Amino acid sequence: MKFKITLLTILLIGLAACKNDAHHSDHDHKHSDSLHIDEKAVMQKESFSELKERLMKEGYQIFDYVDERSGDSTLMQQYFIAFLKRGPVRDQPKEVTDSLQKLHMEHLGRMYYEGYASISGPFGDDGDIRGITIYNVPTLKMADSLANMDPMVKAGRLVIEVHPWWAAKGFPLR
Repeated sequence: MKFKITLLTILLIGLAACKNDAHHSDHDHKHSDSLHIDEKAVMQKESFSELKERLMKEGYQIFDYVDERSGDSTLMQQYFIAFLKRGPVRDQPKEVTDSLQKLHMEHLGRMYYEGYASISGPFGDDGDIRGITIYNVPTLKMADSLANMDPMVKAGRLVIEVHPWWAAKGFPLR
């Protein structure tokens, strides 16, 4: 339960940080004699062929096809799903597990914010598979290495099992 609350808190903080600042009044804009453009906000979207070329250069496994129904080109990319499974060391004192949980969440947050992980989350039951992280990296070796950096894994509370997984690049969850 504590894990879910911590995860929810991190997600809410992230959403709040992304909130647009809509509190500018007309008065703020009337006295502006020049136009200020945030170059990062005007970044050009990568074309399909540019994305495909960049991913190949970076060592990702990809292929593309044309969707018969829509006629759209779809780019498939290999990701890596790390299953975070119950580990053999489960007898640590509460203070240790609380500290490990905090470090675990920091690790997962770091993986996401540095672009290595696309999404992470726990399962809703009390089974042996505790959660997953989907790594957006070029190789299984890299995904395995990043997953094994998790303090929960190092402490033996979790073990990692990584599998290659294919998904359409850029498709949202729904």
